[in-house]
Amino acid sequence: MEELSQKALLQNLKDAGCGKELIRKFMELPESREGEQINLLTAHREKLLQKIHKEERQITCLDYLIYQIKHRKA
Repeated sequence: MEELSQKALLQNLKDAGCGKELIRKFMELPESREGEQINLLTAHREKLLQKIHKEERQITCLDYLIYQIKHRKA
């Protein structure tokens, strides 16, 4: 697999929503510490998933509220 250039890697980390501190930690790790790089990215991925699940629950609550309002007996 073709290696990412530093510029492309940095942009990909930004596009993935990584903050400055995570990017700094990631960029300071040498490629030989691939496992630690993967751990950092996996932890960030988990945070993003938790956020998505929280927002899905909020949407479900809103959908229920909308349903209740539309179907309340007048």
